[in-house]
Amino acid sequence: MSFRRRGLTSALALSAAAGAALPASAEAVFNRIASFATPLNMAEGEDKSRASSAEIIAANEDGTLLIYSDSPLGVIGLIDITDPKSPQPLGNIDVGGEPTTTQIIGNFAYAAVNTSESYANPSGKLVTIDLSTRAVVGECDLGGQPDSVARAKDGSFLAIAIENERDEDVNDGALPQMPAGYLVKLPVAEGAADCAALQKIDVTGLAAYGAEDPEPEYVDVNTAGEIVLTMQENNHIVVVGADGAISANFSAGTVDLDGIDTKKDGKLDFTGSMQGVTREPDGVKWIGTDHFVTANEGDWEGGSRGFTIWAKDGTVVYESGASLEREIAALGHYPDKRNKKGVEIESVEVAQFGGDTLLFVVSERASVVAVYNINDPAAPELLQILPSGISPEGIVAIPSRNLLVTANEVDLREDGGAPAHVMIFERAEGTAAYPTLTSAGTDPLVGWVALSGLAADPVEAGKLYAVSDSFLSGQPSIYTIDATQTPAKITGATVVTRGKDAAQKLDLEGIAADGEGGFWLANEGDAAKLVPHAVLHVDADGKIDQEIGLPVELLSGQKRFGLEGISVAGNTLWMAVQREWGDDPKGMVKLLAYDLEAEEWSAVHYPLETPTDGAWMGLSELTIAGDWMYIVERDNQIADRAAVKKLYRVKMADLAPAKLGETLPVVVKEEVRDFIPDLKVTNGYVLDKVEGFTIDASGTGYVVTDNDGVDDSSGETLFWSIGKVE
Repeated sequence: MSFRRRGLTSALALSAAAGAALPASAEAVFNRIASFATPLNMAEGEDKSRASSAEIIAANEDGTLLIYSDSPLGVIGLIDITDPKSPQPLGNIDVGGEPTTTQIIGNFAYAAVNTSESYANPSGKLVTIDLSTRAVVGECDLGGQPDSVARAKDGSFLAIAIENERDEDVNDGALPQMPAGYLVKLPVAEGAADCAALQKIDVTGLAAYGAEDPEPEYVDVNTAGEIVLTMQENNHIVVVGADGAISANFSAGTVDLDGIDTKKDGKLDFTGSMQGVTREPDGVKWIGTDHFVTANEGDWEGGSRGFTIWAKDGTVVYESGASLEREIAALGHYPDKRNKKGVEIESVEVAQFGGDTLLFVVSERASVVAVYNINDPAAPELLQILPSGISPEGIVAIPSRNLLVTANEVDLREDGGAPAHVMIFERAEGTAAYPTLTSAGTDPLVGWVALSGLAADPVEAGKLYAVSDSFLSGQPSIYTIDATQTPAKITGATVVTRGKDAAQKLDLEGIAADGEGGFWLANEGDAAKLVPHAVLHVDADGKIDQEIGLPVELLSGQKRFGLEGISVAGNTLWMAVQREWGDDPKGMVKLLAYDLEAEEWSAVHYPLETPTDGAWMGLSELTIAGDWMYIVERDNQIADRAAVKKLYRVKMADLAPAKLGETLPVVVKEEVRDFIPDLKVTNGYVLDKVEGFTIDASGTGYVVTDNDGVDDSSGETLFWSIGKVE
């Protein structure tokens, strides 16, 4: 499988995403053009802090209206995308229960709604909404708990998966757990669902596992009126003919996986394997009338992590295995905390764009969408991997407008994170703005996440180094980056070691080249976890050969938010302390100096910006170039709450550090750059952690964000250049 890696890093990527002139040889690519936060659909006077979501999404026939299911609020949300670069809220419609799926036929929306009082007594309904009046105009009792809904291409009927899902807390979620699920075929005429003509299609007795308790998961309908149905927990697939009779059914089978990470051990090692893993398909879409593709989520027995293209008689035409997951890992999106189950392929979409049949594969846990050309279903070609919001669930293609839309379900505002989002992508000639950093092509594959500091090679322009923070506790690493490539390329990784083993108790937050092939590293401590605040020196092979602990005068007031960034000026190491410690005045943090010859500590105070209510302000990087010390200062806020992500500088000549315990002089800072406009260029929400900054041998500045190991994060890493730093 080939992967056309077209993304750019640096200033060129940012300008391309912003609409700069395109080269004559430009190809059609998808780029994100807008993001819509679901709380925007709440009305004035509502408590907008309530959790909301965007799960399954659909578009009207002219592609100017989106509707999505929002189960936490019990509503269907509407978005006007007449101008897709400026989506507008149209409000929410209460549907009297938990909506699971939405579809549109003509001027009517249809929402499957779960009204179950318990797992043992499931119930649900189909709600019809007149989109011109935004009123509920009809309801059909479905007799059970619905999941997916699909529409016939001619709008003549709806297919509804009645799952009657199991209780995962009963008997470890094993089947059977009655009542059984089934498939509904519901005629539609002139906008009205014909409840009296509802057809229940029995799918019991088909699957090898849980035959008496089928749990239909996802449905799709082709142009011939045939329905394909997945039963994830049963690991089974059913095809129903246009006459409503079952025409084929077969096991989804198993897949062997090679080149995967199989252990949840704080390190990324893609040399493992799993054999005979059940596919457990979730989403499914027809490819014409003879093939369909399944998203193999593997959420129960766990770990299939791919997709399969089938002939409708059950013949496997193509199996992705772990190939997509490895491409995802190369972009820094591998969710190590979900190691057994991997990236969890959730849903798929198929559409014609121009003369090409494109397949879109959604990874829920990696928060990305892969784009394949499947003109030949037996030989998919990976074209792009797009960044989505946190946990994409639903997806809809709008080829008539060259648009693709994802619904991202997780709302993390209660924990200080981002809200759920709907994200809009446009296909046009140009350059892919994402990824900005990749390790693709390394052998063995270099896995990476959570980059927390940057440094430049003292001699070679464009050669940089980065460190990973404590997320990779079993594999603290120094990554070598070639920033001259587009996207920038991680070419290798060196594990930091004590003796022969990966060093423990490290949270690396800063790196500086020592000019002799080795590095100085800043380790952020945490007394509660017995992790020391310290400065480490490693040789070119990553072996720790010197450790410098902080003095007692500092540690007496220590807090968890410690060293962030380190740089070298002559015989002095300079380090930033992220936040105020016990002996600091409010709004002042220390810049620490350590004289390597005298082995003495001193410091100055750095004045922080005033944070907004509920936020904190701190430092996340320090680097020295020429006559200046450059410092990244940021708040801990994300998305629309982000206020300060800035680069400041201080004159080296003005730094006159005092001994610890004495009154520390306060430095004068000047603003160099506001990073928030940079963070908005890719049209996602503003990321919170600008963690790395450095200036290379040619005077070019580079910035990187920390993706938190894809844990309660979209996994996006933005790496870019700010050009020459004067």
